[in-house]
Amino acid sequence: MNVELLAPAGNFSKLKTALYFGADAVYAGGKNFSLRSFADNFSREEMEQAVFYTHSQGKKIYVTANIFARNYDFAELEDYFVFLQSIGADGVLISDPGAVYVAAKAAPKLDIHISTQANVTNKYSVKFWQEQGAKRCVLARELSLEEISQIHSFVPDMQLEAFVHGAMCISYSGRCLLSDYLANRPSNRGECVQACRWNYTIRKHDELSDSGELPIQEDERGTFILNSKDLNMSPYLDDMQMAGICSFKIEGRMKSEYYLATVINAYRRCMDGGFNDVVAKELTTAAHRDYTTAYMLGNNSATVNYSDSQAKGDCEYIGNVLGCDKGFAQVEMRSRFYSGDLLEVLSPTQNFGKSFTVGRVYDSLGSEVTDCKRVQEKYMVECPYNLSAGDILRRRKKFL
Repeated sequence: MNVELLAPAGNFSKLKTALYFGADAVYAGGKNFSLRSFADNFSREEMEQAVFYTHSQGKKIYVTANIFARNYDFAELEDYFVFLQSIGADGVLISDPGAVYVAAKAAPKLDIHISTQANVTNKYSVKFWQEQGAKRCVLARELSLEEISQIHSFVPDMQLEAFVHGAMCISYSGRCLLSDYLANRPSNRGECVQACRWNYTIRKHDELSDSGELPIQEDERGTFILNSKDLNMSPYLDDMQMAGICSFKIEGRMKSEYYLATVINAYRRCMDGGFNDVVAKELTTAAHRDYTTAYMLGNNSATVNYSDSQAKGDCEYIGNVLGCDKGFAQVEMRSRFYSGDLLEVLSPTQNFGKSFTVGRVYDSLGSEVTDCKRVQEKYMVECPYNLSAGDILRRRKKFL
């Protein structure tokens, strides 16, 4: 089968962005049972609409129900599986064995995908889940290409999915207790506060000191000792495919539309044309931490991002293109811009990477303006290119 580019969809707008910029499939969560409770997510009515829209584009949608379930979850969870089957969802991501059991009984036509939270790290686990009726396993991030290849050889008819890009969890396969302990928000119920991204000070107990504590700091700012680098496997997609991966997964249901557009566009171009300098440069334009290949290439002790919680990207997200007519693009503003600014086009079309200087601009009342500062105002921006609805405008940052 062809390798699938799988992208996150935190809400309907992000779903459309993901599909427009080249995703073959998306994964989305409902209002309950998802490990991203603080994404907008989808009501049942919205989920049905999302399935219909995705299928109308000839693409697939998988639904996350990957919490670690408690007894009181199952009455509603069983009903939810039946609902997902009835609307034609292409699969459901589950981590809890009890939820897998219930899904197989209640919705036998609904494909089961084993979530990365299930911590699938070996060939026998994959075989076990296949015997429980699962169609796909999302492998743990701790695996190497060699181990994945061994799994594929052992269970060649099982679909294997793996993350290729995005935030990494410092805890093993995302099984974290920090958020619950420090903020009373349980990660494994979808309420992670991302405590691993906080700035910590290391202290060592010293019986000889008057205070009983001896501060040890990484530098004058403290240290981000629990803060992982971001995954970036773009140069190694061919190797992942050869190892047996059939779905390349991008992390980020909480990320912005601009982030999704940038990363999905880069990976689509990488899959279609191979890794090159354009792809490498593109992945620096959206906000990210330092990049790592994690454990895909073998043991790796350099996965922690000590310097800060998140680096800024090289570009500013200016606005979404809603349409184009007679030399003007209608742009829904996201960041302030001015007549005379040099803007760049982010697009899956041939207009990708083209730049232009903003000429005349008119607001929604038809008045000419030079300072575009009203958030989400729909401006008509003079543009030499025939842009498409869904394209994005951005501005390169100036670094001293």
